[in-house]
Amino acid sequence: MREGELPVFWACGVTPQLALAAARPEIAMTHSPGCMFVTNDGSLRSYSFRALRDHCPCATCREKRSQPPPPPNLLTVLSPADTRPLTLVEMKPVGHYAYTIRFSDGHDTGIYTFELLWELGRTS
Repeated sequence: MREGELPVFWACGVTPQLALAAARPEIAMTHSPGCMFVTNDGSLRSYSFRALRDHCPCATCREKRSQPPPPPNLLTVLSPADTRPLTLVEMKPVGHYAYTIRFSDGHDTGIYTFELLWELGRTS
């Protein structure tokens, strides 16, 4: 491993989850469309990419979520990016308190604090 590289454990299934809890890597991803964090207390928190994107904390996304829903008979026009499965492209730490996440739809302005990730995560 070279300087500046981060070891990543790519896991799937129950046994690797136990290995994750014991190894406690900084970031871990599973085979399911989503990601998983191992917290300092050893608990596993899992997230779908869609749930993370839908709860983006940036100002633009918060504003969109505060708008009233469109009328039920209004058809939504999708962009080409909206028709592809959403994936997580990159995660970068922000200091010692958060991550920025770049999604396959190009969005990358949200800063996901550890507290927000804790709240959004499902306990595994």
